[in-house]
Amino acid sequence: MHLQLFLIIFSLSCITNHSTAQDQYNILWLSCEDIGPVLGAYGTEGIETPNIDRLAKEGILYNQAYATVGVCAPSRASVITGMYPVSIGAHNMRTGNHWGFHKPEDEQYERCIKVKDKTGRNVPQYSVVPPPYVRCFSEYLRRAGYYCTNNAKCDYQFNCPITAWDEVGNNAHYKNRAASQLFFAVFNHGVTHESQIWKRQNEAITVDTSAIHIPHYYADIPVVRRDVGRKYSNIELLDQQIGEWLQKLEDEKLLDKTIIFFWSDHGGPLLRQKRAVGNSGLHVPLIVRFPDKRMAGTVVEDIVSLMDLGPTVMSLAGIDTPEYMHGKAFLGRYKSDETRPYAFGSADRFDEHTQMSRSVIDGRYVYIRNYMLDQPYTYPLFYREQIEMTQQLIQMNEAGELEEDARYIFQNSLPYEELYDLKTDPDEVHNLANDSSHTVKLQELRNALYQWQLSVNDKGFIPEHDLVNMMWPEGIQPGTEPVEFINNGKTIVLKSATEGASIVYQLNDAIGSGHWQLYSKPIKAKNAKVAARAVRIGYSTSEVTWSE
Repeated sequence: MHLQLFLIIFSLSCITNHSTAQDQYNILWLSCEDIGPVLGAYGTEGIETPNIDRLAKEGILYNQAYATVGVCAPSRASVITGMYPVSIGAHNMRTGNHWGFHKPEDEQYERCIKVKDKTGRNVPQYSVVPPPYVRCFSEYLRRAGYYCTNNAKCDYQFNCPITAWDEVGNNAHYKNRAASQLFFAVFNHGVTHESQIWKRQNEAITVDTSAIHIPHYYADIPVVRRDVGRKYSNIELLDQQIGEWLQKLEDEKLLDKTIIFFWSDHGGPLLRQKRAVGNSGLHVPLIVRFPDKRMAGTVVEDIVSLMDLGPTVMSLAGIDTPEYMHGKAFLGRYKSDETRPYAFGSADRFDEHTQMSRSVIDGRYVYIRNYMLDQPYTYPLFYREQIEMTQQLIQMNEAGELEEDARYIFQNSLPYEELYDLKTDPDEVHNLANDSSHTVKLQELRNALYQWQLSVNDKGFIPEHDLVNMMWPEGIQPGTEPVEFINNGKTIVLKSATEGASIVYQLNDAIGSGHWQLYSKPIKAKNAKVAARAVRIGYSTSEVTWSE
């Protein structure tokens, strides 16, 4: 009897180990910018996205995926760290020239950029300094042996540390990995970005503009239909690019060896979409396709956050989520047992405009708490006013020509609270905060928001001028201490005196090359010459030091 039980357990163990080995796939992120779930797979009419629809048919579609902020840099800060931006001081858009990778020697910050905080004091460029335990999640993958590449956007609110990626930039590619090495690769697609509404305005519109949905918060006028049509057309071009990726993976015989994630960094590119703290700004598409097409065609209604992407990739690679992360794995070996009851969002400074709003979404209801009420709902912002429909709507509002729901987003001041029922009001234009029949839901979401703000230590209440000085004492960027070498004759141990610093190194003939290995264990000392640098997120990178 005991022997039979042992054999059963042994057999199950073998099956489990075999399954785990088979689950070790490459992981590819096909990210894009500035789109909500405006895709055929999500039921949008008037647009054709056959390639993304194929991903959904062969994969898992997440119907309730949300960004933490409705604009790229704070959102991407949450993705790379697995943390709420308001918890690490990364909530203001944007803190410096961080959208692309800069070598440590090229990291520069301007002291005066004509940006003021909520108290009217100067805000210089800076690099966000999270707590010392915070890492770019890609470091955990590198430690596990994955070849990690990012092509090409960073935009993390801090200069991308040299520890985060094996390769980063326009030429970064998984093809440069060692033979048989697993990869985690990110390729970002910018054709759907807000700027492409005006930069591609002379390109052909590929959709029937008479058949597309115009949100109720816009006047249904020709220029609006044209620019919404441009948005849809840009998404169709994105779909072609995704199709090219699927063909490329098939040609390279990688399609059956690679898990594909498709996602957008936040909601749509147009007015009251990008930068919005409600559903229109935070709701994003998210699709995951496995090589074996497991759960193909499944639609998941659980709430997930873009913060969860990093922990999920780690889980699929067999790495548990660090306790400090707010993100939770929704797939893989370490999938969280808990589902999110809510998605939380924030809105603070956007370029030259400062505000403060917070939101909570339960999948049906959206609750928004505004903290700076003496400003218009649609505030002046140079960047987005380069879109012609935005200019036209502002002019119509000033002339008193907007009617009914189209007037809603041009209120002269912000309400203290907003509450929307997405089931009956998907465009969020009927505020139910003062409707007595929704008092219970209002109180539930209000309490959930306040408890969340307390739990994450919401730093939005700190004026940005002061926040910068907390992270950069007296306005000076802290520096990472150089790497020290401890050689006992058998191994060389690398260390930096800076708490939270990560270390990279080059060995022997690789010294002076462009690639740095992430240090995770002692290096064999025999005949070893080592060059090393250290960096903590937000700190300047240490100088290069060499072993003796």
